[in-house]
Amino acid sequence: MRTAIAVVAAIIFIFPIYWLAAISIKSPEEIFAYPPVWIPEGFDLSSYVTLFRDGDAWAVWHSLVTAGVSTLLAMLFGTLAAYSIVRYRTGGDNLAIWIISQRMIPPICIAFPVFLLFVSWQIVDTYTGLILLYTAFNIPYVTWMMRGYLQEIPLELEQSAMVDGLSRWAVLWKVVMPMARGGLFATAVFTFIFAWNEFLFALVLTGSEVVTYTVKVTGYFGSQSTFWSKIGAMSMLGVLPMIFVVGTMQRFIVRGISMGAVKG
Repeated sequence: MRTAIAVVAAIIFIFPIYWLAAISIKSPEEIFAYPPVWIPEGFDLSSYVTLFRDGDAWAVWHSLVTAGVSTLLAMLFGTLAAYSIVRYRTGGDNLAIWIISQRMIPPICIAFPVFLLFVSWQIVDTYTGLILLYTAFNIPYVTWMMRGYLQEIPLELEQSAMVDGLSRWAVLWKVVMPMARGGLFATAVFTFIFAWNEFLFALVLTGSEVVTYTVKVTGYFGSQSTFWSKIGAMSMLGVLPMIFVVGTMQRFIVRGISMGAVKG
């Protein structure tokens, strides 16, 4: 029974991805056929060829750069902030709550002020603008998550390492980070996903140079016609990096989630 339930659940979750893949390789007749064509008869890759030929596929690269760099920066600053809160009690008992509360602000409330600020800094429609914004938005999440993981590491281990002659930075790098590796990878994956799927600020702060794939997909919906094959192809190009990241980091994600679940 458990196996049957697991199979049904897997089919339900995988079917949308399959349907996107099928649409991306269907002919126009198959896309609009009724009843639906569940298994394409042909293998039409013209939509992918068009995306690369017209340069639309660069949107995936833009998303990869902004999400990847912002994730690295957020992990660096957020982990250091979490370590300071845990070991030095920086800000007392309420700083961590205040930091995570910044994620509760509805993004639409600050979209226009951020746009005006970025216009004055001349970083609209640039990698710098999106990376800066995504880093700022993800640091509170990273700080909160890493705070929970770092609290599980015994202080005695760090004290013993310092007695043996290691500096505080060496202890952080050689003792704390290896023990919190599961939490680091799990937090990094979710942070990357948040930045990868972000739409509102990417729509407001980009024009033509650094358009991300989430914004590019919406351009295929029109009042007169909708380019379903391009939508399917671009969506698959956007999904594949996520499948790769989650697939390669799966064991770390499970370990990191388990670390958070055991606490308390």
